[in-house]
Amino acid sequence: MGADLCLGPVASAHFGSVASSDGFVDLLADLAAKAAGGKQHGIGATLAFPGPFDYDKGVSLMRHKLPYLYGFDLRGALAAKLGCDADQVRFLNDADAYLLGEVGAGAAKGFARAVGLTLGTGIGSAFTAGGKLTTDGPGIPKDGEIWNVPYENGIVEDFVSGRAIAGNYERRTGKTCQVVDIASAAAHNADAREAFAEFGHHLGRVISLLADFRADVVVPGGGISRSAELFLPAVRAEISNQALQIRVSELMDRAALVGCAVATFEALSRA
Repeated sequence: MGADLCLGPVASAHFGSVASSDGFVDLLADLAAKAAGGKQHGIGATLAFPGPFDYDKGVSLMRHKLPYLYGFDLRGALAAKLGCDADQVRFLNDADAYLLGEVGAGAAKGFARAVGLTLGTGIGSAFTAGGKLTTDGPGIPKDGEIWNVPYENGIVEDFVSGRAIAGNYERRTGKTCQVVDIASAAAHNADAREAFAEFGHHLGRVISLLADFRADVVVPGGGISRSAELFLPAVRAEISNQALQIRVSELMDRAALVGCAVATFEALSRA
């Protein structure tokens, strides 16, 4: 990144009350104007979105989240609203953006080969080599996505996810709880600790499946990584490559935002 480029300020808003594609575009445009100090036109944008999403076209293919955006030309609509060219509106997978952020200014900075794993309701994954995103090569699952890789009697996400922790705890106790509550109870609740430890064992085995990528560092992020002390010992116990570093996200909620900035700066440099 050039010395004349920097981040800030940051504007945020809740979109829970938005019920239409036009309302969503208006919200994004308002945020862009706030972050740009009131500037209304000529603002570009880079956005991180979960899949399924057509990142080249800027069209959401999700039905379970933001259903009003399904099939909608978000790139065209946002470019028109911001008064910029369509190619100035870019889209990234949210896990890719998270890892780019950690590579650019977080836990993966300075490492040649990195894996990012976002741990939340499900599991997202991203891979970088030489600071660049890659989705192909030895040790990388198809399209760089690990959530649906066959694992034991199901897929990875069945065992490495928030619902896996909650399900494990429910099987042990008969109680239905949120992961954050299970984590809070772990200091005095053996079942909570065991649920996280089992999660960690599976996560370590899944990381070992990626051995051929020859990562120097794996960066867990997402909400569950805030309770890393409950599962990292089990992760490390399962990893055969003891030289591999496991470093929890340093940027946390800002990782994807920083990653979008990194992608934008790289695009500007190429231009």
